[in-house]
Amino acid sequence: MTGAGAEKDGDGAPPMENCGLAAAIDVVGDRWTLLIIRSALYGVTRFDELQTSLAMPRTVLSSRLKRLVEHGVLRRRAYKEEGQRTRHQYVLTQKGVDLALPLMALMQWGQKHVLTQGGAPGIISRRTGQPLQLGLIDNTGSTAALTDVQFRKAS
Repeated sequence: MTGAGAEKDGDGAPPMENCGLAAAIDVVGDRWTLLIIRSALYGVTRFDELQTSLAMPRTVLSSRLKRLVEHGVLRRRAYKEEGQRTRHQYVLTQKGVDLALPLMALMQWGQKHVLTQGGAPGIISRRTGQPLQLGLIDNTGSTAALTDVQFRKAS
C-alpha cells in the first residue's frame, strides 16, 4: 500500500483485543448511536427532540441512550418546564465531546465522497468563519500529510 499504510514487516493488524478502533466500534459503531452523538454535538439533547429530528423509533432511541450513558459518553440531566413533569436531557461528557474529531472526519469524508450535491454544512472556525479541514499534527505541532502516516502495532 502506498502512503498511509501498514508496516512493511508483514505482521498485519494488531489483535482485535488491542485495537482502539474495534473497541470504539463496540461502543459507538452503529448508525443510530453515531447520529445521536452528532445531534448532541449540535445541541439537541432532549429525548423528544432527538426522536423527532432523527425520526427513530422511541425504543431504539431509549436503548441507545441507555448504552451511551452506561459507557460514559452521555450523562442524564434532569430539567423541568413549567407545568410539566421532570424529564431528562442527555448531555455529552468529555468522553463524548472527544468523539467530535472522529465524527467530523467521517462528515468530511461523506461530503467529499458520498454526497452528490454541494452546499452541505461544513465545519467552520468560530473565530474567522472560514472553513476548517481536519489534519494530522505531530507532537511538535507540525502538520503531516496522509502519505507520511504509518500504522504500527504497539510493542
